[in-house]
Amino acid sequence: MKKAVLGVAAVLTATLLAACGDKTVATIDGGKKITQSQYYSSLKSTDSGKQVLSNMIINNALEAQYGDKVTTKEVNKQFNAYKKQYGSQFSTQLTSSGLTASGLKQNIRTQKLLAVAMKATTKITQKELETQFKSYQPKVTVRYILLKNSTAGKKTAQKVISQLNKASNKKASFIKLAKKYSTDSSTASNGGLYTAFDNTDTSTDSTFKAASFKLAKGEYTKTPVHSSSYGYFVIYMDNRTTKPKTITAAVKKTLKEQIYATDMNNSTKVSAVITKVLKKADPQIKDSDLSNVLSQYLSSSSSSSSSK
Repeated sequence: MKKAVLGVAAVLTATLLAACGDKTVATIDGGKKITQSQYYSSLKSTDSGKQVLSNMIINNALEAQYGDKVTTKEVNKQFNAYKKQYGSQFSTQLTSSGLTASGLKQNIRTQKLLAVAMKATTKITQKELETQFKSYQPKVTVRYILLKNSTAGKKTAQKVISQLNKASNKKASFIKLAKKYSTDSSTASNGGLYTAFDNTDTSTDSTFKAASFKLAKGEYTKTPVHSSSYGYFVIYMDNRTTKPKTITAAVKKTLKEQIYATDMNNSTKVSAVITKVLKKADPQIKDSDLSNVLSQYLSSSSSSSSSK
């Protein structure tokens, strides 16, 4: 939930900067009142206050240029996916991330707007496509049996493989063995079936992925696959699409999506996109004390100032 480049938790407080009047923000019994203008003068001198304004400008620029490209339905779908992922811990996760439900939705929207801007302002070269293609693997669906990370676990994995070698129906046998031997209760009852993944999957163990990609449909690992993090695996290839020898139109589309997804986790590339968005928006900073809030993305002269 903290993944967003822009700090939405800070943006949620940004309305405090919108007005610079004399409305009272706080009072102290026997003391002077604190007005909005006093609060603003104090806050704008801090790094956090400047960051809030920077975030507001960036968000407004993204909305102006790409707001119609991201729907509420898309945002809610991602939000509900987070709720499902965290289950009963969702509220706790929100609190620990410094967010409210509406703040998380704004966070999601900002990320989706940035993704649209990335695609609109960044051209992927043929060289990048060819580089991505080298590591490209279409999605595969495997079944696995996980054994303990011990000598006993390794011996059990070898025992399972031995039984598979003798079985006439490998898949049916694997499903039965998964239910009998797998220590992973989340998949054992389902015959070890694992969610489909490709080369970009970051939640799957790298050793597990490498061993899986070597298997043809209906094949299984002939030796135990050891992961220092989990234990010993026996993996069965349930279904896969063969990687083409050349970049087809369909594969090219997938490669582009993978490259864009990677770029969205590259702060340098995201900053470059924000710079392009801001240059097009041509923000004018009217308070000279805040003239440098966008200096990370623009030269101070291009984001201009109180003189206009």
